[in-house]
Amino acid sequence: MLNRTLQREILAALRDAYPRPIFINDVVQVPKKDLAMNFCYLAGHGLVEGGTIHSNASGEIAFGKPAVITARGLDFLEDDGGLSAILGIVTIKLHSDTIRDLLAAKIEASAASTEEKGMLMKQLAALPATALQAAISDLVQLGVSHLPNLSTWLQKLSGLG
Repeated sequence: MLNRTLQREILAALRDAYPRPIFINDVVQVPKKDLAMNFCYLAGHGLVEGGTIHSNASGEIAFGKPAVITARGLDFLEDDGGLSAILGIVTIKLHSDTIRDLLAAKIEASAASTEEKGMLMKQLAALPATALQAAISDLVQLGVSHLPNLSTWLQKLSGLG
């Protein structure tokens, strides 16, 4: 069974030994099946590597190689996200068609008259992609300034609320 406490214990043991690889089953004393499952889970997320796991015909589990924590695993343990947080810049690309579609939906949902909506849709269709891209920053700032409760929204977004 996946166990967050055990996963943190595995990562901490590997961090304490870093950069030296260790046999994780020598330092974390839990049933091998639990250790293997949680270690494989961490490896699947790129937080640890090595520590190959074998089982014989009777299902007995053995760790064939020592394991080491990865840079990603070390960053995960850091409260500030480590270098991944500094270097991991996220670029979001919105195509002009996507922006145009979002604005068109807002126009259609507005209380404007049919005539006004038609005029706005024609103006929107005539806007060049560069004008739409320039508007993105303004739209994001406007959206953030109209959040009713920023802290509640951020907690909800991060899964804490």
